[in-house]
Amino acid sequence: MVALPRLVIAAPASGCGKTTVACGLMAALRARGLAVSGHKIGPDYIDPGYHALATGRPPRNLDPFLSGEELIAPLFRHGAAGAQVAVIEGVMGLFDGADPVTVPGQEPGFGSTAHVARLLGAPVLLVLDAARTGRSVAALAAGFAAFDQRIDVAGVILNRVGSDRHERLLRQALTESGIAVLGAIRRTEAITTPSRHLGLIPAAERAAVAAQAITRLGDLIAASCDLDALLALARRAPDLAAPAWDPATALAAAPALAAAPDLAVPAARQPVVAIAGGAAFTFGYTEQAELLEAAGARVVSFDPLHDEDLPAATTGLILGGGFPEVHAAELTANERLREQVSTLARRGAPVAAECAGLLYLARSLDGQPMCGVLDLAAAMTATLTLGYRHAVAMHDSVLARAGEQVRGHEFHRTSVVPAHGAQAAWRFGSGELEGHVAGSVIASYLHTHWTGHPAAAARFTAAATPDAASRLDAASASVAMKGVRA
Repeated sequence: MVALPRLVIAAPASGCGKTTVACGLMAALRARGLAVSGHKIGPDYIDPGYHALATGRPPRNLDPFLSGEELIAPLFRHGAAGAQVAVIEGVMGLFDGADPVTVPGQEPGFGSTAHVARLLGAPVLLVLDAARTGRSVAALAAGFAAFDQRIDVAGVILNRVGSDRHERLLRQALTESGIAVLGAIRRTEAITTPSRHLGLIPAAERAAVAAQAITRLGDLIAASCDLDALLALARRAPDLAAPAWDPATALAAAPALAAAPDLAVPAARQPVVAIAGGAAFTFGYTEQAELLEAAGARVVSFDPLHDEDLPAATTGLILGGGFPEVHAAELTANERLREQVSTLARRGAPVAAECAGLLYLARSLDGQPMCGVLDLAAAMTATLTLGYRHAVAMHDSVLARAGEQVRGHEFHRTSVVPAHGAQAAWRFGSGELEGHVAGSVIASYLHTHWTGHPAAAARFTAAATPDAASRLDAASASVAMKGVRA
């Protein structure tokens, strides 16, 4: 049994100030000398980047759809190991979860902030946007507190309060309703986080300015909120009995690996797996690298915007999500690296690309040359594609066997033509085919969290071992490689 003080930061809807309060609270508690663990509910990659700045620890996501609800407490304990307090930022409105069509058979609100708060037994702090309200704020808070008695809505923080008089009015109404007010933040334009087509601009693209903003948010929360009361509230969270998630244990228990002893990697042939990072490739889950390392890989990061060479001795390449459309000109200009990526793929090294990685492997992006590994044209669109996906692997790849089921999500405003190759990567629950499998390359818009199918790490690592090519069936490899541009 482990007692870890923790708070969930929630709101009635998006745009009320959850990220402001969560990041500011993380920074304020860290400034007090506490080791703070930050977590984000849902698949969002952007907010966790700001959490990492505020806490100085790797970002962590908690998503019951992607990882399975049975892993939420174990993943939380793993991510919060060594911390003295944890702050968990919610997603959308408190009770807003996955579309019931996406998760048939589950109760409404699956994957919501309330769902994760229940799984963690964590008190909920409700952030209320008070900018255009008076006493009615108490009715709103009371309604949220009473809606589901399985969660503990333990107090509120008022955001965008206009004046001393406004604050007195709000506090009086909430006190009369028996709801604790643990902070009141005045309207301010001094701290802003710019947005664009997919939400906030990632912290990695504005590191120095973002770090300054986090410091100021910490000061703002420290001055506006009762940190002692918030810590006391966090300490009300009960012990967690679930064991901490462990990548090696997860790999050993993966059903898909039980009949695949050939996926074991001898220590003497440790592969080097390069993972793209930097401003153009900011989307990724921390546990992916941990699983690869547990599978026997040495993981090295690189920045396609600035590094002209792949890491030394690279035998496998992972290109995650991000914003190559924003940095297309710089990616094009790094011709030397583009040629190395193309050469690596032609040699049969495993390459796994999600979303931004798919665009980078294309022939062109908005008319600008990319790596040309796949014969695709990619372009920005006005349409946002967003949502959870059930997917079935259509062909064997370096991540999955044909017929294996995975859960993922899409999040993009781009398209590629064609949408899938002769060997599609996935078939979604809708019946739609998506993505490309060509030799040892798999490229798709589907984002996955490997904690939900850890066998992907073992398969990829085995494919990346220096002698993996000699163990491939020559005939099938020859046929598969026809999809990779020569």
